[in-house]
Amino acid sequence: MPKPNCITRLVSAGISFNDARELRRIYMALSRWHELECGSDAGSIERDETTGKTFWRDPMTGKKSPTADRETGALMRLTETMKKYPTLGFFVQSDPRGHALYILRPGDVPTGADADASYSNGIAVFK
Repeated sequence: MPKPNCITRLVSAGISFNDARELRRIYMALSRWHELECGSDAGSIERDETTGKTFWRDPMTGKKSPTADRETGALMRLTETMKKYPTLGFFVQSDPRGHALYILRPGDVPTGADADASYSNGIAVFK
């Protein structure tokens, strides 16, 4: 059985093919970022709460080195892309065990409910 294709689902929701591909690229950047925030034996990404700058922390030495902030750029691209689709929304889920990005159609989040509780009703963006 073929693997489901998120591009097809996004296009069927009214998103252009090129924007659907862009959303998939944004998903991949956010997903990797969330994995690195969670950390591994190799280290983790941290954000300074005062300055907003991002650092890579070496778990062996504790040394922090500046690193590129790929999350902010991905979120800016996401916001710009989704401005083209005013009836749709999005939800970024930062737990690396799940999908990082969901596109929300009208009705996916019940009236009065918080997207945190029902974002998985939306279209999951994935590889």
